[in-house]
Amino acid sequence: MALIIRDPLESDETAWRKLWAGYLAFYKTEVPEEVTAFTWARILDPGSRMAMRLAEADGAVIGFAIHHYHDSTWSIAPEGYLEDLFVDDTVRGKGAGRALIDDLIAISKRHGWSGIYWHTAQDNARARKLYDSYIETDEHIRYRLKT
Repeated sequence: MALIIRDPLESDETAWRKLWAGYLAFYKTEVPEEVTAFTWARILDPGSRMAMRLAEADGAVIGFAIHHYHDSTWSIAPEGYLEDLFVDDTVRGKGAGRALIDDLIAISKRHGWSGIYWHTAQDNARARKLYDSYIETDEHIRYRLKT
């Protein structure tokens, strides 16, 4: 499988939306269409902090990593946040997830971020196996208060 990690193009929207639907289904959640459309617009906006990298194999988009950076009270340098990572289940375990994370590490170094962090579900054993190969969890628990 010839793997390419690249920036998204406007023409990638349909492929991304298919993967996005798979991502949301995996987490048993829904996002309103207006949020999905706005997310796509931000991803393509060069002035937005939100960005995405795509994994492509043999001409097909097979995965994505949506990320951004923010200031931190724990560091002078900004910190990267991997918000969403997903690889099509038909090609999982073949290196696309690792390639997307490695690409984000390179972006972090290039921009001088202090590091990168992300969250996943406790029962997401397959992803956690990949993530644990980079670093052990810091045992923080996320709280999400909707207002």
